[in-house]
Amino acid sequence: MAGRGESDWLQGPLHYHFGQFLSDIHGLIAHLGVREVDWVGTSMGGLLGMMLASQPASPVRTLVMNDIGAYVPSDALQAIGRNLDAPDRFASLDEVERHLRHTHRDWGEITDAQWKELAVHGSRPAGSGYRLHYDPRIAQVMRMPVASGLFFWGAWYRVRCPVLLVRGERSRIFPEAVARTMLDAKGGARLAQIPGSGHAPSLMAESHIAIVRDFLQAENREWRQPRSSSSPASSRTRTPSPHRSASSVGSPPAPSPT
Repeated sequence: MAGRGESDWLQGPLHYHFGQFLSDIHGLIAHLGVREVDWVGTSMGGLLGMMLASQPASPVRTLVMNDIGAYVPSDALQAIGRNLDAPDRFASLDEVERHLRHTHRDWGEITDAQWKELAVHGSRPAGSGYRLHYDPRIAQVMRMPVASGLFFWGAWYRVRCPVLLVRGERSRIFPEAVARTMLDAKGGARLAQIPGSGHAPSLMAESHIAIVRDFLQAENREWRQPRSSSSPASSRTRTPSPHRSASSVGSPPAPSPT
């Protein structure tokens, strides 16, 4: 098997698969009573945003994909799975923080105060200690058998909303060749590379926040045609954006991983 595509990845172990995630997202959006969302997703969250944006009459108005692309190499998946592994229990918040500093060491610029906040909000009390605020069994999703990686090009080609691709300059999860191919396939997309970061930029530094904020504000100002509830996502139009990543201008087209 050369690789797995988006349709294969809609099923997985336990309740951790994209089909269930997308169903949960639709349920949440319906519960909130909103018709459109600006989606900022990191890693798997970015993939889910892309898949949601690829659907007919998608509620995604603008999409930010933080360090994830339409192709994910298999070795990168294994690395994500290893970082999701965690002990069942930590004796203190200091232990939680040490664990997060190790597994999130590629996030880039994070202050000591922010690490402490991540430990507080990323864990929950468990008896006399703490557990991480997610089920570590989710790592099983990343251990499903793949040969060369995951392919999501079909979803990427169907996305019609404005997209900002954010990439850590040292990322192996989101190779630069994949980013360039995505830009070549969708000329309106933009790329921002974050110096000193791997997978994934924290989006906690002011410089990171400014990149995302400026993109969302600019794209929402350029939006010209409100959508009706019955119109498909592909019918939406916007004023073309002249902006494109400086790092992508003049770059030779990269061969598609497919």
